[in-house]
Amino acid sequence: MNIIGRFDEQQTILDCVRSGKPEFLVVYGRRRVGKTYLIREYFKNRFAFYASGIPGENTREQLRVWNDSLKRYGSKEKRIPDDWLEAFSRLRDLLESNNVSREPDSDRIVVFLDELPWMDTPRSGFKNALDYFWNTWGSARSDLLLIVCGSATSWIIDNIITNTGGLYNRITRQIRLKPFSLSECEKQFVADGHIVSRNQVIESYLVFGGIPYYINMCVKSLSVSQNVDRLLFSDNAQLGMEYENLFRSLFRNPDGYLTLIERMAGRRAGFTRNELLEMKDTPSGGKLTRILTELEQCGFIRKYRDYRYEKKESVYQVPDPFVLFCVNFLKKREYESWTGFIGTPGYYAWRGYAFEIAGLNHIREIKSALGISGVETKEYAWRSKTGDGGAEIDLVLDRRDDVINVCEMKYSDEPFVISADYEKKLIHKMEMFRTETRTAKALRLTLITVNGLAKNTHSQIVQNVITADELFGGGGL
Repeated sequence: MNIIGRFDEQQTILDCVRSGKPEFLVVYGRRRVGKTYLIREYFKNRFAFYASGIPGENTREQLRVWNDSLKRYGSKEKRIPDDWLEAFSRLRDLLESNNVSREPDSDRIVVFLDELPWMDTPRSGFKNALDYFWNTWGSARSDLLLIVCGSATSWIIDNIITNTGGLYNRITRQIRLKPFSLSECEKQFVADGHIVSRNQVIESYLVFGGIPYYINMCVKSLSVSQNVDRLLFSDNAQLGMEYENLFRSLFRNPDGYLTLIERMAGRRAGFTRNELLEMKDTPSGGKLTRILTELEQCGFIRKYRDYRYEKKESVYQVPDPFVLFCVNFLKKREYESWTGFIGTPGYYAWRGYAFEIAGLNHIREIKSALGISGVETKEYAWRSKTGDGGAEIDLVLDRRDDVINVCEMKYSDEPFVISADYEKKLIHKMEMFRTETRTAKALRLTLITVNGLAKNTHSQIVQNVITADELFGGGGL
């Protein structure tokens, strides 16, 4: 199989194949993350039936495409089904036929319904027909593996995973497919024939956010920076409209989502719900809650607890590198090219913040480097209530074993140097954190930096150093 990474996901699929029970697997995740590729490549397209919804089409067109798939897999009926109940009835007849295709190793009947939300056009009766198909037939077939997939994550969660109707508690397994890690990005570049350094892989992650589709679009004869120009800044940029299309493919009325996420992208540590409500033209309480929930479900924002307040308010933060890049550079259009921007003070400021976001997306690798993979942690950013001296901490790992890793994330082309002034700043941060949180836990200052730490008289303040190698899952300091 030509699948990069995805080890946990492949194990889930294998468990479904080997279970000997009816399996209803739901695969979801944002657009371009590789959901369809994973399923197709795993099964080498050996399905008993495969059909995909098509965007923006009415019920009749969805049924026509379904009928084309029925005929492709052996159905003799040429007439387009009148409705979804008939469409699923004809699918059942196909799967009960003697010549139905089976997965060779397990004798499974594998049915893959891709982009399910697009099939559910208004008043089409699609969901009721799917309920009826599974509850009256599929759930009794020990040889059936039904896989449904979709990019409209909120639709999948509301209508399939947390469904309170006919599909309530019927889903047997689910996979939320996330963007590639740095290590997986590196493997994808190598598989595509690129010769890249780890610094270049990090640079690509800070822009493309580990989305496999975007990496696949990079031309190997160009550098990462040149590919960013070609794909996002040129006159015919292939990803020039991707940011808007990303949201328009997920939400029927995307403007409110776009407005909110662009506001949230303006503050590194994020906003509380109350802070968002105080802003001009913010949606009302109930609508705001729904938008925040759906953005979180789709992976565009993360929610964490703010431990500055006794009520432990939730903070919403944008951790998606591609979204942040588009908001900061494509929406504003202050720069004509990316290669022309590189090396400016603004570039280094952006790179430093984007690297902090990359760290937030690699908590598993950070914990592994610290040797605490099995220790329960709470992860959050922190900033002083008083604002005294601008005390902020990029990442706090609050551990169950009475230790807190206070993490500073620094992108530097050379080993990072701690000066006397910066040492004082770090001491001040630690003191402010202990005073305001009133924690009695041991504080360990942890530096996460690309090229390691330069040793001098001030570097001893750091107890742990995590380098790029360790963010990639390999060895380091």
